[in-house]
Amino acid sequence: MYAFRYQRPASVEAAIELARADEDAKYLAGGMTLIPAMKHRLAAPSQLIDLARLAQLKQCERIITGDQKAWRIGAGLRHVEVATHADMAKDLPALAALAGGIGDPQVRARGSLGGSVANNDPAADYPSALLALNAVVMTDQRRIAANAFFTGMFTTALEAQEMILAVEFPVPLRAAYAKFPHPATGYAMAGVFVAELTAGHWQVAVTGVAAGAFRWHQAETAIATGQAVPALDRDDLMEDMHAPGAYRAHLASVMLAKARSQLSDGVGM
Repeated sequence: MYAFRYQRPASVEAAIELARADEDAKYLAGGMTLIPAMKHRLAAPSQLIDLARLAQLKQCERIITGDQKAWRIGAGLRHVEVATHADMAKDLPALAALAGGIGDPQVRARGSLGGSVANNDPAADYPSALLALNAVVMTDQRRIAANAFFTGMFTTALEAQEMILAVEFPVPLRAAYAKFPHPATGYAMAGVFVAELTAGHWQVAVTGVAAGAFRWHQAETAIATGQAVPALDRDDLMEDMHAPGAYRAHLASVMLAKARSQLSDGVGM
């Protein structure tokens, strides 16, 4: 691991000031991706700016605008905190279930919502929820719609040193998430988030299958019109030692059926 400075600022403002003064600095949330990358000498930040103890990033509140409800979840909330937030889970049980199935207990105790979203791992769980629910990523500079935020494998619309403060999740009529986890890591080999945002308006997002999470538009149309969902067909399906692309595409269909079954059984909302 390369030498670096460690900073623990007392506020979001102080953290941003440190980052803007050093283009090679990196924000440290849970460190579930950054620390291993540094150990393998794949990343060499000049300093780590630790955000873990900033109370400003740990707020979780319900937002009501007219008839629309949403939850603004602080970027610093750990996966386990999202999974066990009782009030939020009443409105967004599918999101709570998703967070409760990330990795293992150690990862859920350290990993954060903001860190996962900023990293945009193609097999991460949260991006599918952001896309299916039309979530908005709030940073220190602007608001970014989910469909404009994820730009490619491990890449996002974030500018250099831009910090995620929170993510706003609109509350759908009902939603469910199902995934086939990798047995060693818990990452999604295929994960599908299904949401009925308003009556008859369905959105389906898939993770773990391609270069990044994506909306499955053909499935959305099929569900809305009561037709059979066609097989997933994409040119960027992931191929690795664990599974060929065709198998991951098949898993996506199976996970979609499982998520829809949860809704039929009343497991979703």
